[in-house]
Amino acid sequence: MIDSHRTTHRIDLAAERFDPITLEVIRHRLDKIAEEMQATLLKSSCSPIVKEGLDASASLFTLDGTTLAQACAIAIHLGTLIPAVGSILAKFPVEQMRDGDIYILNDPYCGGTHLPDFAVVMPVFAGGRPVALAATMTHHQDVGGKTAGSVPTDSTEIFQEGIRIPPVAWARAGVFDETLTAVLRQNVRIPDIFMGDLHAQIAACKIAAMRLREAVEKFGDNVLLTSFSVLLDRAEVMTRDALRRLAPGTYRAVDFLDNDGIDLDRRIRIEVAATIADGTIHFDLTGSSSQVKGPINCVPSGSLAAACFAVRAVTDPSIPSNGGCFRPITLTLPEGSIVNPREPAPVNARTATIKRITNTMLKALSGVAPDRVPAPNSGELLVMAWGGQRSDGTPFVTGELLAGGAGAGDGFDGVDAIETDATNCMNLPVEAMELDAPIRVHRWELVAGSGGDGAYRGGRGQLKEYEILDDVAGTVSYSHRGERHFIAADGLEGGMPGALARSWITRVDGREEIIPSKTVTRLAPGDRVVISTAGGGGYGPPEARAAEAVARDRADGKV
Repeated sequence: MIDSHRTTHRIDLAAERFDPITLEVIRHRLDKIAEEMQATLLKSSCSPIVKEGLDASASLFTLDGTTLAQACAIAIHLGTLIPAVGSILAKFPVEQMRDGDIYILNDPYCGGTHLPDFAVVMPVFAGGRPVALAATMTHHQDVGGKTAGSVPTDSTEIFQEGIRIPPVAWARAGVFDETLTAVLRQNVRIPDIFMGDLHAQIAACKIAAMRLREAVEKFGDNVLLTSFSVLLDRAEVMTRDALRRLAPGTYRAVDFLDNDGIDLDRRIRIEVAATIADGTIHFDLTGSSSQVKGPINCVPSGSLAAACFAVRAVTDPSIPSNGGCFRPITLTLPEGSIVNPREPAPVNARTATIKRITNTMLKALSGVAPDRVPAPNSGELLVMAWGGQRSDGTPFVTGELLAGGAGAGDGFDGVDAIETDATNCMNLPVEAMELDAPIRVHRWELVAGSGGDGAYRGGRGQLKEYEILDDVAGTVSYSHRGERHFIAADGLEGGMPGALARSWITRVDGREEIIPSKTVTRLAPGDRVVISTAGGGGYGPPEARAAEAVARDRADGKV
């Protein structure tokens, strides 16, 4: 069983006497520091997947590895940074850290999540003593492995997915390990972009250090450190109170992933039993499929991130988002299952699994918190990666992140083509993709009729068509990681399911190849890839939809 925090704290009398105005000023200051970290991270990065797709996140942590403040970023990153920071602290105790130290890791079996996501952690010193940890996580465009973009849907072991870095010190007292730098550069396809993104992560951490030192000068280090404990304790108490307002009991749900990328006709089961009792919540994923050959296996950090999101979704949104919120959470993740695989199982496509875990947790809780849980969404962050050489011989690697429709809820339609739940990325603008790679976008539109029918309609998916141009030397590597090609997003309370996703390749000679959710292939100049993402589920019986809403649907081309 996994406990999100080793100990449970309560507000003591000293904390109760803490000046509430000062406390709120400090809380908002910490949140703004995390947001400034995030802005620095996005604006300083080099790869399109970060500067356009926003696939990066920033957090502050206490010295014992508890989340202190989070940017409004990606729930998967924010959750998986918790064990990543814990893994670094286990190898490098705070007592041994020095000002200017920088630590990195990406190995999922050493505290990471999947290999493209690098965690960068830096201790923040003020007045000669450590006061906090600054942490960032970025999805890097390429980290090596068998395919460009490092997301091969046909990998069968983690060694095929890229370079693996356990918790290591990249810099000590401001001096970088140039040997490690050389190893990193040698193992990726686009080293300058890779290093640029890593240094953007460092820049974000340095911004946090600067702002925290300013806070120490203003409030004093003892006041600031005491406020950290008070803020965490109060968030815990508020979260437990919110959980106590939900009816106790065990709530269950099941959903399925399309396939694992290897056995394309085998559906993968996700089963959740959520038990609420006396201010706690326990998620038991017993009954989920055993670990699979393909890369949709998910190490425990992913389920923790899903659980953190689900609890935040069904409790009071005004509760400050920090590690105190996560203390009431525990998890049972059977060893050797898709939610707790044994090394060296491949894991690069774990985002699809985390999203399905999140959806299934929320589906289980829909009966106890119906006002907070909508119908299931498209359940996919469709990840594509292209890589090859331009006609002048220069390499390129680029990616795209496409969303489907959101689920409808009690009183509102689902949003079209939007990232939901544990992911929070953006697609690439057409201009950005066409500048970055020899690819032309021919069509981009919403898919009429793809949202599930109901009293409130599910959000629509989107269609996008890409062509490989003739300024390519040879062929292009293409990876496609889709979902909802075989298992639609259910409706809720009588609503209808959303439409399935579809993807296909039209070869330059006119042949059409259907993509069964996931594939790794080669594309030649003139080949086109067409993507149609899934719709979200509807809410309530279709006959209950207001007549004016039906007329508006027709006028807007939704149906």
